[in-house]
Order: sequence, then structure tokens, then C-alpha cells
Amino acid sequence: MNRLTRRIGDASARRPWVTIAAWLAALALVLPLAAVAGGSFVDDLVAPGSQSEEAMELLEERFPEASGGNAMAVFATPEGERIDSHRAAIEAAVARIADVEHVATVTDPFTAGTVSPDRRIGFAQVAFDVPAMEVTPGHIATLGRAIEPVRGNGVVAELGGDAVFIKAETPTSGAEAAGLLTALVILIVAFGTIVAALVPIALALAAVAAGLGSIALLAHTMDVSPAAPTIGAMIGLGVGIDYALFIVARCRENRAAGQDNSTALSNAMASSGAAVLFAGGTVVVAMTALAVTGLGFLTSIGLSTSLVVLFAVATALTLLPALLSLLGDRIHKQRRRRLRTRRVKKPEGPETTAWWRFAHHVSGRPWPYLLAASAAMLALTVPALRMDTGFPDAGNDATSTTHRRAYDLLAEGFGPGFNAPLLIVADLRSPGVAAEGIPELARRLAADPGIASVGEPQFSAAKDTVVLPTIPTTAPADAATSDTLARVRDLVPDNVAVSGLTAMTDDLTRQLADTLPVFIAAILVVSFLLLMLVFRSIAVPLKATVMNLLSIGAAYGVVVAVFQWGWLSGLFNLEETLPIASPLPTIFFAVLFGLSMDYEVFLLSRVREEYDATGDTIESVARGISVTGRVITSAAMIMAVVFLSFVANPSPLVKMMGLGLATAIVLDATVVRMVLVPAVMALLGRAAWWIPRPLDLRLPRIGVETATVPPPPEREREPALGAAGQDQVR
Repeated sequence: MNRLTRRIGDASARRPWVTIAAWLAALALVLPLAAVAGGSFVDDLVAPGSQSEEAMELLEERFPEASGGNAMAVFATPEGERIDSHRAAIEAAVARIADVEHVATVTDPFTAGTVSPDRRIGFAQVAFDVPAMEVTPGHIATLGRAIEPVRGNGVVAELGGDAVFIKAETPTSGAEAAGLLTALVILIVAFGTIVAALVPIALALAAVAAGLGSIALLAHTMDVSPAAPTIGAMIGLGVGIDYALFIVARCRENRAAGQDNSTALSNAMASSGAAVLFAGGTVVVAMTALAVTGLGFLTSIGLSTSLVVLFAVATALTLLPALLSLLGDRIHKQRRRRLRTRRVKKPEGPETTAWWRFAHHVSGRPWPYLLAASAAMLALTVPALRMDTGFPDAGNDATSTTHRRAYDLLAEGFGPGFNAPLLIVADLRSPGVAAEGIPELARRLAADPGIASVGEPQFSAAKDTVVLPTIPTTAPADAATSDTLARVRDLVPDNVAVSGLTAMTDDLTRQLADTLPVFIAAILVVSFLLLMLVFRSIAVPLKATVMNLLSIGAAYGVVVAVFQWGWLSGLFNLEETLPIASPLPTIFFAVLFGLSMDYEVFLLSRVREEYDATGDTIESVARGISVTGRVITSAAMIMAVVFLSFVANPSPLVKMMGLGLATAIVLDATVVRMVLVPAVMALLGRAAWWIPRPLDLRLPRIGVETATVPPPPEREREPALGAAGQDQVR
């Protein structure tokens, strides 16, 4: 692996303008092509093999009118007024809605009787001739323009329903740009030069741009979740900056050791470049493992994020060495100017740094530090034991969105269960309930305490399929709704299935819970094997696995405490407590395990490098931390800032992702890498690097470590550039 990354870096550095031109050409091709041929984003909310999927397939085959998407135009007047006084304006809006493309039918609230008992709230039911997943944001925007004239004189007009919720385009908060600016400041502090700070930012932006273009093209070939670009950009910005940061830092360290520019860059690509390749590969493996769940929207998120990470690795291995070869010593320019005004001092070795002293301090008292750090991590994990999951619904979105305001109005006028309709679908060709038994089935359903009402039966043209629209008494994300759904499914005959968006998302939540253990086991096994191949050890990958689980558990706990329990909710601008989005634990585990491996690889590759040179376990850990401590801390701060910027996003799922990822990264780079690693390695001693000899001989060698570059003669360590490089790694 070292030879491969060295060759790639050397080839890019020898022909920098060709490399840069190739990247510009790739971006010039991908981005316009994505704009022209890119597909639209849609959530595949189907749990394969579930009852809700079977019911929807039956409706699409025999009763397509009932399988189409639906929306609701909701109208409301202030307290004390009646909606009837605005009947003419509302009926004109209904007529305009009927002319919108793909609208099959639309009801008049006054003739259909869809007006609340207090005559203050009413809605027009809109039925599309295509499934909700195929309704485009353009259609929703046209509906919005159709109801706009109604607004005025205190009348409220909003759009709700499944199709509007699924296709809602949530605007970004703009905080992402502030996150990038903060990352730039951290890089300037870490490197002491604007040029060195701008390079990682530029590479990350290039990787994200190429990745997002590729995601749009991927959407042309498969259903891609609307959350995929946001999550891909979030991870891409973080790892893109980090990967460039680690290579630039190693290159500067090599220059400080007296190597010329080309040698320093080549050696950096062989060492840190190999670590980047392996770390990025680990993230890709973890994200593509989301396909194990069998859920389309998670598979699309995994593949989309993997595309962005692959571009981040590619820019770090090709575009970065090209830029560094062109910049030469200019990447150190400002620091060198500052240091010329100082007395030139002999650079100090790693044993004089605070990182080295702290690592030895922990290694000298491993048990107290191990127990204290583990207790702190486990304490943060405790809230995760009370995690309640549910699929996000319109009631979880920000009140600034039209579908959330429509949701609240419908709940106010018609009850909370009105937003959680169920479709009871009977296949009259199969044994079970017959057509004449439908009224009795409706009465039995209405008798359930969790059912508010059962609508009139709707028969297909062939009279072989019937649908009973059913309204629960509780909201979509309420646990009681899931209990009601389970009772209804136990109540109905074998030829009857329950579907609708609420049933579909409940089935998704159950399948996620069932597949999560298999998914976790698959990632743990693959990651253990990869780390064993790299570090030629049994204990090191086992330690890494346990510590990564601690970081992930703590992140789960923090998210539960903030979003579900409401701790510090004002700090994160939360309007109410929320259940944890059911896809979150699975996505979290994939992302966090991959990102945690980044720091594990970067730190332990240096530790292994020092161990091969000295044979001293404790000293090798101290030296590894001393030369990577500042860089890992800076990288973690940058990634945490980028992730925290997404907490301002209106989407609950993105908010939770941002906070959880930032928490895990901070804990991983501080408590885990700087306390738990030296404590555990001190207790393991030489056993940390033990591997059975027969196994060692049979395993392929893909290590990322390289031999330590010997220090230059004393006279070569005097220049200001060396001092700058040494100052940078402290």
C-alpha cells in the first residue's frame, strides 16, 4: 500500500498541471451532466417483504386509483370566525388545484364535509394519479401557487399530506458556511500560514462538488434518498479536510527533518497517504454495509456517502501532491517570515512536548486513567438504554414548513390520528373475508379503542379489491399508534393487509431493529480483520473495536439526552422533544465506526512505526501521540465544527446526525486516543503487537506504516523552516 500511494503521489507531483487539468475537466464534465441528466431524489420507504409492501403492490396492480399519492390543502380562519365566509375564495383555489398536472381528483371541503366541527378549519383532499414517491417538488410548488390567493384577511392556507411531506425540500440553514470559516481559522492556527490552511478546504470542496454531482447521476439509475446529498456533504467536508490535513502535516514534518520538498512529499504520500487510503476504504466499507439492511433508502445513503468519501481520498492522493509540488516552500511562507524575526533555536524533540509528557503520565498510572475514562464514557452511554425510536413525520419538522403547519391544523381540527391514516386492503380473490363481510369487518375495526373512525369502503372497478380508510386516535410517531397497528393486523383475516405511510414507516422501524445486530456484527468482523492485516496484531484491533463502541455508545446517549429527554434543548433550538429517528442508530454506527477508524489508523500507524524502530511499547505510544496529537486534535475540532454546523438544519434527522457525529469525534480524539489508548497499551505491553506466527505468515501484508526517517545532522536542523515544522506538530 505504501508503494502504491507513493507512486500515485510522485506521478501527480511530477505532472502537477496535468493532474489539476484532469480534475478541472472531471468537474466540468460531472457537474453539468448532473444538472442535465441527474435524477430526482425520492425516499424508498418500503420494507421488503412487509405487509405494507404487499398491500401497496396489490393496489398498484388492481386498484391504481387508491395507490396514488395524496395531499391536502388546509384552510383555517382565526378564532371566532367561520371558514364559510371565505367559501368563494376556497372553491376558486380548489378549481385551480384540479388543473395541476397529475392531480386526478380534488374534493371541495364544503360539499365533501371535510370541515371541522367548529367550522374554522377545512381541507381539500387531493389525489394524484401517480404514487407519492413520483410526485415531484415542482408539482408541490404548483399546488402552493394555487392556494396562495386564498391567504389574506387572516385566512391561513397550507399544504399537507403524505406526498407533500415526502417531497418537501427543506432549505439549508446557511450555518454550513460558518462551519467552513471556523475550520479555516483552526487550520490557520494549526499551520500558521493561510496557504497551508486553504489547501485542505479547497480539496474538501472539490471532493464534495464531484461527489454531489455523482450522487445526482446515481439518482438517475436508482431511488436515492433526499437526505443522501446532505449526509454525503457532511461526511465529505469532514474527511476531505482531515485527509488533506494529515498529509500536509506529515509533509511539513518531513521538511522540518531536513528533507527537500520532493522527498518530503514522496515520503508523506508513502506514510500518511497510505493511512488515508486505508482510512477512507474503511469508511466506504462501513457505509456500503448499509445495504445489509435490505432497505433502499439506507442503501442509497450508504452508496452516496461512499462516492463522496472516494472523491475525498482521490483528491488527497492526486490533487494534493500536485498542489504541494507547485507551492513548494510557499506553504511555509508566513511562518518563516515570522520566525526570521526571532532568534533561531534548536528544535526540540518529541520528548519535550506536552503530548509526550501526558502520554507517559497516563502510561505510568494506567489503571486509574482507564477506569476513570471508561466510567465517563459509560455514563454518557446510559441514556441510550432508554432510546425510543420512531420514523420522523411531519409533526417533527420545523414550524416554518408548510407541511408542519398543515399537520398542526389537521390535528387541531380533526384529532391527532388524522395525520396517521391507515389503509385496510382486502384481496377478495383470496380466501378470507368476502365482499358481504366488509361491513362487519369495518364495525370490528371501529370497535378497537385505538381507532377513531373507519371510512366508507372503496371497491376497485373489478370488485376484487376493497380499501377501508381508517383513522387512528393517536399521532403517527406515537408508540400507541404502533400498538394499534399491531392489534388491527391481528384482528383482520388472512386476505387483508394494512398499509399507508404510517404502516410503511412502522414496518421500516421494525426491520431496522431486526437487522441492526446483523449489520453491527458484519462491520465489527470486517473492521477487525482489516486492522489485523494492517497492524499484524490481535490485541490492537480488538482494543480499537471496543473503544469505537464506547465512542458510538456515548454519542447515542448524548443524542437521546438532548432530543428525547430535552436536555439543553434551548441551546440546540429544539421546539419540542422528539423520538430518535429510527434510521439514525444504523446510519450512526456506519459513519462513526468508519470515522473512528480514521484516527485509529493515523495514530497507531505512527505508534507501530516507532515500535518497529525502538521495540518499546510505552515509548512508541508516547512518541506516536507527540507527533500526531496536535494534528489529530485539530482534525477533530474541524470535523466537529463542520458537523455541529448541521445542527442548525431544519431536518430532525440531520440535526441528530450533526450533534451525534460531533460528540463522537470529540470524545474519540480526546478521551479515547489520548487517555484510553496509552493506558491500554501500557497494560498490554509487548502483547499489544502479538500475533500467532502461522497466522502472520499466511496473512497478506497491506501495512500502512513506514520506517522512521532518521533525523538529519545537527547543522541541518537549524534553519527556521525546521523550527516551524517542529512547532507545528507540538
